[in-house]
Amino acid sequence: MPPTTPKILIISSDTGGGHRSAAKTISDGLQRFWRGDSVAVRTIRAIEDAHRITERLVNVYNWILQNKQHWMKYLYWAVNKMRPEKSSFLHRKCFAYTRDIFEKWCPHIVVSVHPLTQHFFAKVLKELKLSEQIPLVTVVTDPCYGFWKGWACDEVTLYLVANDDARRQLIDYGVPSEKIKISGMPVHPKFREVEEADAQTARRAFGLDPDKFTVFVNAGWVGGGNIPAIFREFVRGDLDVQAIFLAGKNQELREEAEALARSAKFPVKVIGYSDEIEKLMQSANVMVSKLGGLTTFEALACRLPIIADATTPPMPQEAGTARLMAERGAAILLKNSHDIVSTVRDLASDRANYARMKAAAAELALPDSTERIIAEIYSLLPQTAVSHQIAA
Repeated sequence: MPPTTPKILIISSDTGGGHRSAAKTISDGLQRFWRGDSVAVRTIRAIEDAHRITERLVNVYNWILQNKQHWMKYLYWAVNKMRPEKSSFLHRKCFAYTRDIFEKWCPHIVVSVHPLTQHFFAKVLKELKLSEQIPLVTVVTDPCYGFWKGWACDEVTLYLVANDDARRQLIDYGVPSEKIKISGMPVHPKFREVEEADAQTARRAFGLDPDKFTVFVNAGWVGGGNIPAIFREFVRGDLDVQAIFLAGKNQELREEAEALARSAKFPVKVIGYSDEIEKLMQSANVMVSKLGGLTTFEALACRLPIIADATTPPMPQEAGTARLMAERGAAILLKNSHDIVSTVRDLASDRANYARMKAAAAELALPDSTERIIAEIYSLLPQTAVSHQIAA
């Protein structure tokens, strides 16, 4: 790598799939939309790789997300109360790892996509006397009011948020308004609306009827929550549809779903983990899912209406998204898993209502958001690095 190449460090965590997807989107976007000749990008799992204690905390979070989603409101309260991102104990445990990152691969800009990561890196930048030289950017992946307090960090140089609702929450947490810009969510450009012929091709690739109403049941990256229970009710229905079930990284759930699919009265394709979620969304007419911030906006980019899991109250940081989607008509909130069959039947048969939901999804989509995020990151590149790159 030439010494003049700008280096961008993306700090994330595999707590659920949204932060991981955001990091991948920004990494790919830097390669695609960077205005200079070249850029070097490194992405790290800054929480689980920092220390065995923080790794265990990540494992606990994912276990709750997968198995006890109704506990998330208590976890949300506890994290906002105890503020682990401000813990001197955890900072000491993670300091050696964070310092090594800067000593071995000193970046020109640090980009955080997780509410806990930037605090530790901000402290290390200060202790290494690098705060003035290396900008710290936070891309907030929760789009609506009510998200984690951990997103607010005094040392962040620039915040990039989805909308004015997220901007207002940061201001209420004490972040100066001049540090916040609205850029949209970091949705990968591969998430986009396709022509019906392309959707039919995608269905054929999954071994499905190209012309039949297709339901994508998305259990998420960890494969769990309330979606498996909704799926069990769904496959009992006598419906003129077909379905794709995504089990994520949950092999036990995949095996259970495959057994259920064999007894269904309509075709069901079961898939484990996939890096091609956009193809699943583009093949579908509707998605059944919890309203995770990034997953929701990926679906909107594909103009895909959602039947949203509300069988337990949405996680606090996702409650605003649920309200927004329902109020704007892009989602149906499923309050009882037993209602999934009638909800799908009504949507598949009422094409006028389906068309309204699809139009509402299109209105909520934020095109070119990733390109805007990359432009903002580029604007913070220290001028010495810009001059060196131009000279090279």
